[in-house]
Amino acid sequence: MYNGMKGSLMDVLIWTGAALSVLGLVGLMWCIVKVARARRAGLSDDELRAAVHRVLPYNFGALGLSVIGLMMVILGIFLG
Repeated sequence: MYNGMKGSLMDVLIWTGAALSVLGLVGLMWCIVKVARARRAGLSDDELRAAVHRVLPYNFGALGLSVIGLMMVILGIFLG
């Protein structure tokens, strides 16, 4: 017996998780670009360390968002 509501709810969970994962990957790419620009700017070691230190919370947040999105996708697949 097919329950159409369950299927659509799991589809929403999968696609929302995929969107969160993509958003997290975009955030990770942004972090990479920021640090690469700081490296190319020829900053001193202390200034470069400070620039990386400013980007680090965004990096962890983007990584966490991507992981949560992947968990949502896996959960949607297993429950669907």
